[in-house]
Amino acid sequence: MQLPMVSIIVPCRNERDHIEAAAKSFLSQDYSGKFEVIVADGKSDDGTRALLESLAMADPRLRLIDNPRHIVSTGLNAAVVAARGEIIVRMDTHTIYAEDYVARCVETLLATGAENVGGPAGTRAHGYVQEANALAYHSPFAVGGARFHDRAYQGWVDTVTYGCWLKETLLKLGLFDEELVRNQDDELNLRLTRSGGRIWQTPSIKSWYFPRAKLDKLFQQYMQYGYWKVRVIQKHRLPASLRHLVPGGFVAALLLLGVLGIFSRLAAVAWIALVAAYTMANLAGTLSCCLPRPNWKYLPVMPFVFAAYHFGYGLGFLRGVVDFLVLKRGSGGDCSKLTR
Repeated sequence: MQLPMVSIIVPCRNERDHIEAAAKSFLSQDYSGKFEVIVADGKSDDGTRALLESLAMADPRLRLIDNPRHIVSTGLNAAVVAARGEIIVRMDTHTIYAEDYVARCVETLLATGAENVGGPAGTRAHGYVQEANALAYHSPFAVGGARFHDRAYQGWVDTVTYGCWLKETLLKLGLFDEELVRNQDDELNLRLTRSGGRIWQTPSIKSWYFPRAKLDKLFQQYMQYGYWKVRVIQKHRLPASLRHLVPGGFVAALLLLGVLGIFSRLAAVAWIALVAAYTMANLAGTLSCCLPRPNWKYLPVMPFVFAAYHFGYGLGFLRGVVDFLVLKRGSGGDCSKLTR
């Protein structure tokens, strides 16, 4: 049977330190059918563009297109429109993919009848903080039990890492929402499932993501996730999952009780109780992650990693509430300019 042609689409901007290893992973796919790699470059100015042009000269399967608006969603859409393949596989420059990644995606898409398929989000890390972040990334305490963080889970899900679709499916959905700097994957999957489509996850589709290596970068990343999640909820009027509301609710309660505690002893006691409850939950999550002996060394930093996830997302969510729901802004100032 002749396998369908695949277009691998990759948004990219200022990834000089990652692009060569990522391109090698894209182009070394062991797929019996034809495939191409389309990189949508958002006006990189750190040398990434020159590296991509050199790689494209060496391998005609790699195509470079422009993404003048810089953000991920516009780059993905430009790549989908330019794609020659019947099947679209999304990839990312911060991730390394198994050589059979594309083959497994196509096999699963055709076998399950799902509209989108993918694998769980594996991680790789180098250095103390990045290794601790990778460990937390798979903890239910950090991410609220999202299935795509569970490396062993197979079955129907509400969203999946990256994704693989028929090009026709993406065109019918209207492609990625170009207003969203973050959460464009979740928003697309929300539209897909609410229109009757299904998403399948299998551990046989393997990739390894490199998480943030600094706590401030992790905090900023999740602040953006929380911020743009508000816009997604505003557009669809309901959250895809209740877990998306918990960090914002927690931080809001903490701030409100802190202010009221100045005037009310009861509110002050409630604030102390909330802080104590979170501290105990954080320590329990830390012990759960770090008790296996090889992970003991991450005990000192893990509470701060968890706090970066929770407070980053929660504060970003509250800022999104102010910008999108209270002030009725179309975008969120500085947050709208951050792409990765």
